Amino acid sequence: MFKETWSFALACNNISKCLKKDKIMRRKDRELKEYKDITAILDECEVLRLGLCLENKPYLVPMNFAYELIGSQFYFYLHSALEGRKIDIIKQNNNVCFEVDCAYKKIPAEQACEWTAKFKSVVGEGKIFILDNDQDKKNALDVFMKKHGFHKEEKSEYNLNSVLILKIVVEDISGKSNIK
Repeated sequence: MFKETWSFALACNNISKCLKKDKIMRRKDRELKEYKDITAILDECEVLRLGLCLENKPYLVPMNFAYELIGSQFYFYLHSALEGRKIDIIKQNNNVCFEVDCAYKKIPAEQACEWTAKFKSVVGEGKIFILDNDQDKKNALDVFMKKHGFHKEEKSEYNLNSVLILKIVVEDISGKSNIK
C-alpha cells in the first residue's frame, strides 16, 4: 500500500494562478477563478468520477466523495470495498484524475450543431493513497459523513475493518460553469 509521504501546498488564493501552465482553459468566459466557486460546486455535487490507468488502459468509476480545503490545498476522500479492480490499479499506479458535475440542462436550438448545455463542473489531477492509520480513517469518515448530512454531536463509531478509505491529494484543479 502507498503511504502518504508526499505533500503539496498551493501558495495562492486565486485558482487560475495555481493551474499548470500547459493547462489553459479555452473558454475563459466559463472558467471559475475563485476557491469559493469551486467549493460551491463540490458542495452541490454528489458523485465524483475517478479516473485510473494501468498498462495504458483507462478505468473510470463513479464514487461518493467528500473533500476538505485546508489552506489552499484540496483533499478528496472516497470509501471503497477492501478489494477489487479499482484497488488493484491504485496499488500499482496512484496517479488519478477526477471530475464532478451538476446542474446539467440541455438547451435545444433550431439547428443541431447549435444545441448547448448549462452545467457546473470541476476537474483535476492528483495522487491517491490508501489510508492505513485508524485516526486518519476516522477523520476522513467524519468529513464524509458531514458532507452527506450526518451531523451528530458525538463522534460516530465506525467499523474501520469493513471499509477502505482513499485520499486524493489534489495537484491540479479547475472549475467551469456557464450558469450565472
